[in-house]
Amino acid sequence: MADEQDTSTVDFLYEIGLLKRYKRTGWQIAGVTDPESIADHSHRTAVVAAVIASLEGANPERAAFLALFHDTQETRVMDIPYVGKRYLKAAPNTEVTADQTAGLPEPLAEVIGSVVGEYEAKESLEARCARDADKFECLLQAVEYREQGNTHTQAWIDTSLAALKTASAKRLAEEALARGPLEWMHEARDR
Repeated sequence: MADEQDTSTVDFLYEIGLLKRYKRTGWQIAGVTDPESIADHSHRTAVVAAVIASLEGANPERAAFLALFHDTQETRVMDIPYVGKRYLKAAPNTEVTADQTAGLPEPLAEVIGSVVGEYEAKESLEARCARDADKFECLLQAVEYREQGNTHTQAWIDTSLAALKTASAKRLAEEALARGPLEWMHEARDR
């Protein structure tokens, strides 16, 4: 028979599963008919964080871990688009995370809480790389949607590019804007 902490842990994992179903609302506003899920975004953000951190001399595993948990609060507050944030005052992500992890075993709750706290504080190099990864991933997705024919993604490209802080993310973003999303495939095919 499971104890309360096991039940809470399983419930947390089911809750995180909602991120696979919740769509990113900004893309819906832009008219994308089948936008990525929050989980889709978080997955590539974690990979991008590892890449940026490696290039910046930071710990890639830590940056990826921070990025992996950066939007987990959206199971409860949803993905509020920027225009909505002007009118809604959501609880801080650290507070939402504390509620989400309240019944978890203490070591697990501590790990998740510290990861979200570090990401939100923006102080460590790994947190800055993870935050840049969040913006850079949005830029990549906007370019991909633009290439698929959506004409309303330029604002996401512009704001994401302007938000980047690390030299590596800025360089990669410029390169991403200069290349098509499928150029890698054509080059690999022709080798």
